[in-house]
Amino acid sequence: MCATMADREHIVLPPPYDRLHRHDMIPDITHDEMARFNFITNLNFHLNQSIAPGNKVAFERQAQPAFEKQAGRKIESEQDVRSAMAMCPQYQSWAALRRNSMEMRQQAGRSTVLRQIQSLNSKAQYYNTNKSTLALNADTEVPRYLSSVDNHCMPGSYYTELVRDDVGAGANYDTGSFCTTAGSMSCRGDGAGRTIVNFLKRQFPNFQPKRILDIGAGIGVNVLPFADAFPDAEIFAVDVSAPMLRYGHARAQAMKYNKVHFMQMDGEHLDFSSESFDWIQTTMFWHETSVAAFRNMLQSIFDKLVPGGLTLHIEQPNFRSDTPPYDRFVRNWDAWYNNEPFWSKFHTMNVMVEMKKAGFQNEDMFEALVAADLEQGIYPSWSGTASRHKHEQKGIKRDKKGARKGEGWYLFGARKAG
Repeated sequence: MCATMADREHIVLPPPYDRLHRHDMIPDITHDEMARFNFITNLNFHLNQSIAPGNKVAFERQAQPAFEKQAGRKIESEQDVRSAMAMCPQYQSWAALRRNSMEMRQQAGRSTVLRQIQSLNSKAQYYNTNKSTLALNADTEVPRYLSSVDNHCMPGSYYTELVRDDVGAGANYDTGSFCTTAGSMSCRGDGAGRTIVNFLKRQFPNFQPKRILDIGAGIGVNVLPFADAFPDAEIFAVDVSAPMLRYGHARAQAMKYNKVHFMQMDGEHLDFSSESFDWIQTTMFWHETSVAAFRNMLQSIFDKLVPGGLTLHIEQPNFRSDTPPYDRFVRNWDAWYNNEPFWSKFHTMNVMVEMKKAGFQNEDMFEALVAADLEQGIYPSWSGTASRHKHEQKGIKRDKKGARKGEGWYLFGARKAG
């Protein structure tokens, strides 16, 4: 049956790829490459919005009854759900397409970057040469939690260099993230950074940091809003990946952010003095580490903060005791099929308990669910964003018109006792 005009008014599409912010470092995109990115974006959107809801229906009507009949008991865990869903054609189709869409996104970005890698590397050298704000250290070891997998199905992960002075990994990330997230990180990819700034302005209006540290900063997309909000602050973006930092620094320079420091450094071994930062930050970083690294870095963060200093972290919200097995199963898909091995374990950890172990006090710690800043007016009025995790929408207020108020970000943090 054809959709009526009234039905069409409720059909939401992701923003087109041409809304991605263009700066001097971003790879050139041909007509065919743009069409490919638009196809993958719409495939992701369709899988999340239209196909994924069928998994719950298939579970309740088919997989769950079959499991309980065969096992002689009710579903008790996410492992039970996974076992029940493993042979479900609906789930198999969705999961295979979703995995393939990620592989297609990575290959689309990689092919776009590799055909112009020499010119990108040369351009980065132009922006990076003789700049004191870029410090690379060839002795930095890539932690095993990164070297053991290709994160997000990205060939070579974030750190592999194919040629001398390579920026390919960073360029690929910048090129394809808009496609992966269906525009939900905004046209500059800095939606999380601006969201954090908004949170700070509301909750800590008198906070004026002089020194800011972002750990696991990648290409620094979420650091640049900090420079806008606190122009007099000294800002450091650290990461273990040289290709990401080379590209990120050149990108920042091309966008006229000339004072942000990009440094190659392992977050577990921060080469800074104790009590030297007012604010230490991570953004969607912890789920790509490990239990030991998470705990070690929290202790390091506590050590590097000045008394009264603030730490903030945006992540996926962790499981609660009442999180249903099916919801746990859905949210752990990335651990099984998107090369995110720590994703499952991290979701079971109590971040408040871990921060207390690192030295923070109960009365100084907090959690929040904050609405994302999605740059109103940048995208077409008919566009929207897709979220695989509908639970994140709970508690998010939307305006009366309903459109593009923002998805929710889970944030946790603490102030160091003064």
